[in-house]
Order: sequence, then C-alpha cells, then structure tokens
Amino acid sequence: MADDKIRVFLCDDHAIVRQGIRALLTTEPDLEVVGEAADGAEALAALEAAAPDVILMDLAMPRMDGIEAIGRIKAAWPEARILVLTSFASDDKVFPAIKAGALGYLLKDSGPEALVQAIRQVHHGESSLHPAIARKLLEELSRPAAEAAMPDPLTARELEVLRLIARGLSNQQIAGQLTISDATVRTHVSNILGKLQLASRTQAALYALREGLATLDDEAD
Repeated sequence: MADDKIRVFLCDDHAIVRQGIRALLTTEPDLEVVGEAADGAEALAALEAAAPDVILMDLAMPRMDGIEAIGRIKAAWPEARILVLTSFASDDKVFPAIKAGALGYLLKDSGPEALVQAIRQVHHGESSLHPAIARKLLEELSRPAAEAAMPDPLTARELEVLRLIARGLSNQQIAGQLTISDATVRTHVSNILGKLQLASRTQAALYALREGLATLDDEAD
C-alpha cells in the first residue's frame, strides 16, 4: 500500500510550520512526507531525489522565494504539481504564483481538512483555490482587457470538458464520465486552452466560472 501514497514535499522557511504539517499528514493513510526544505534553493536541490507527487510551497522565504522557485521547478519538471500554502492573499503574490505554474493556492488560515483535500486535488491534476483567491482571480479576469479574439468557438464537446475542468475533475475522471480516452481529453484540453488563449487548467476553470458555466459551489462527483 506504500506505493499508493501521495508523496508530499514541504517547502517553508519556518521549521515549526513544517513540523506541524508533517505531523498532520502522518495521520492520513494516503499521504507521506518525502522531504522538506527551508527555501526555494534547497527545494530545487532536493526535489529530484525526493520525487514528490505534490510540492507544498510557501511564498515568503529567504534566498529564493516561492514564486521564483515555482518558475524554476516548472522549467525543470513541467509536470510538477505545486500547491501554494501562504499567509499572503495580495495581488502581487497571487497572480505571479498562478502565472508561474502553481496548480493550487491555499491560505494558512485554512483548516487541516482543507489542506489535506487540496493536496489530494492537486495530486489528481485538479485546481484547488481558496475561495477568497478564486474570487480575487475572477475579479482580475473580469476586468476589461484588450479585445481578445477567439478565432474559433468551442465545440459542444469542448464545452462539456471545460465545465468538468471547472468542477475539479482530472483528465481520467473526465474520460470516464464522457466515455472517451485520456488522450482525447488531453487533446480537448489543449484545444480549449489554445482557443481561449489561456495558459493552464486553473485559468480555464476560472474562465468557466466567469462565464457562468460553473459556480464555486460545484463539486466533483
């Protein structure tokens, strides 16, 4: 059963925070802490050997902060799944972290259950955003911008896939629900991002929320 565990790497400059999270995660049978670091530079040096499934990343750290670390990690390991856990909800932290490639963004005032759930969601490739962060990003997306041309409208199937992305379903779950292959789902996701000129599943989910295709109350089956 050990092989089935989600391997989590902790990156936070406060040892007491890392110890607390480690103690929490050891109570969950499907989670395992496989390494930790006090800043982004330490994390980069340790990640290859640790081979985590999910990286839990603080933002305010010495030497190399979380935003720079996220960018470097994603450059070296594009498939890395990173969950930000921070005290900061300011625009100058949220938007760069999401742009750099974080799949989830959780505030440290969240409860233990929310953290555990977010780790599982990010492990499955799902977006996990604190409600306050989701609303902040929605406000940003809702601001008038330069006319963004959408060369081709989404097909009916692509709209189905987009709605399921917004509900937090992984590619595998979407494939099962729509009775199509994982490869076909990946193609649809790629087409959706291209047509909407978006960079990630998180942005696609937020687009669906903004356009009324999903709500923050929707839950995955």
